[in-house]
Amino acid sequence: MNTDPETAAFPLDHLAIGKNPDADALVTRSATLSYKMLNHRIGVLATWLQQQGVAKGDRVATWLSKTELACLMPLAAARAGLVHVPVNPLLKQAQVAYIMADSGARLLISNAGRLKTLADSSDDAPWHRFEDKIVETAMESIEAPMAPSAATTDTDDLAAILYTSGSTGRPKGVMLSHANLTLGALSVAEYLKLSEDDRTICVLPLSFDYGQNQLLSTWAAGGCAVPLDYLTPRDVMKACAREKITTLAAVPPLWVQLVEHEWPEQAVASMRRLTNSGGALTPTLVRQLRTIFGSGTDIYAMYGLTEAFRSTYLDPSLIDENPTSMGTAIPYAEILVLDKAGAIAGPDQAGELVHCGPLVAQGYWNDPERTAQRFKPAPAAASYRGTAVFSGDTVKRGQDGLLYFVSRDDAMIKSSGNRISPTEIEEIAVESGMIAEAVALGVPDERLGQAIRLFVRPIEQGTETESIAEQLGNYLKQNLPNFMHPRDIILLAEFPKNPNGKLDRNLLASMDVE
Repeated sequence: MNTDPETAAFPLDHLAIGKNPDADALVTRSATLSYKMLNHRIGVLATWLQQQGVAKGDRVATWLSKTELACLMPLAAARAGLVHVPVNPLLKQAQVAYIMADSGARLLISNAGRLKTLADSSDDAPWHRFEDKIVETAMESIEAPMAPSAATTDTDDLAAILYTSGSTGRPKGVMLSHANLTLGALSVAEYLKLSEDDRTICVLPLSFDYGQNQLLSTWAAGGCAVPLDYLTPRDVMKACAREKITTLAAVPPLWVQLVEHEWPEQAVASMRRLTNSGGALTPTLVRQLRTIFGSGTDIYAMYGLTEAFRSTYLDPSLIDENPTSMGTAIPYAEILVLDKAGAIAGPDQAGELVHCGPLVAQGYWNDPERTAQRFKPAPAAASYRGTAVFSGDTVKRGQDGLLYFVSRDDAMIKSSGNRISPTEIEEIAVESGMIAEAVALGVPDERLGQAIRLFVRPIEQGTETESIAEQLGNYLKQNLPNFMHPRDIILLAEFPKNPNGKLDRNLLASMDVE
């Protein structure tokens, strides 16, 4: 591996060229594409994009399930000199409209059903909507696919904006360059030891940083990606057997469901590695996975944040003895643990995880204030100069040199692998017209990691408030994606306040709601 990031980075769409033009690159419900055909289809889509009157640097969004079009777009947009904004297909009208407005995207490609939900709110919007089937039909008439980007392309050019929720306020758009994405793909391909005969099943959302990297790292190694939209854990197991999958990435809530089933021998026999992100594996879960897959399948525990793509991984040879460890820095990353004075923390001393190196994103789109809070000059102790990202997570480095997670400093809710902003839920609840105040908190849940508990103060007090929880629950189901639905809605006559007059979230969190 070329360890010099200045020379290792390359234009993102070059991942479509592959190592063997005839090898399988992508398997969807509709077709199997070789690398030669993948490169051709990306060139065709890039040509279509440029025909829509867009200019270099314009943003184009997709709101799609894991179709061929959704898989092609990250590289096609890059080839056309555009910036891709993938939108989670589970999001609802309000969240999508916000992302479109905040990113300033010129185009939105989605299916007819999703576009219909936006019809009333986006008739006067400054962006054009395209149904995916119409785009696919138009692509068939394009005879001159765009050639791969020039090798001289500035790899610091913006390639994607991935929206991720913060603990306060609306989602933040993390700006990722060609270099961020290509070096991230090379890094993951190296430490996972991916090869040309690997087949990766892609079950994570493509709008999620590691979900997208399922494609990119597999293509960096010359392997084959198999995207899957599943309804049940059995769908995942059947696809692993049918497609002879060697690599499965998931989040803890899905692992919890997967280990409850009996795996077919065909799925276990081909599996080389399991990778976990979006939350920590528990010792029990590691043992359960080992019971199913045996010692012949490597288990990779990983930690990361969208602002730096990924930060650490644990060598699979160490996971049985150190199941709670985050491991060490991935290739192209330097991880520091800083105490409150900004000095390097000693062994077993808690401090903030700071990520340095070329994987650090370019900041938050159109948000200099929050960018300045998280992205700062690299500490003097860092080998990499430039910008570092301060995670806000407290970790410690053990005597063994391995990193261990201690706590998350913000109020983020992490449920089913999704990072959820409490403010988004609170704002939608208040918009119902039934609620004067709302506070959303994450509470421990065995299956979800965290469930959502919503405290509310109704506008109208009295006997009729008994039905408000049910009415509000129905309203939230209509206006929030499934993973943001509260498990509990607790009605309070008054919210506790701290000495500064602000809502006391800590007191709410400790309240005995029973």
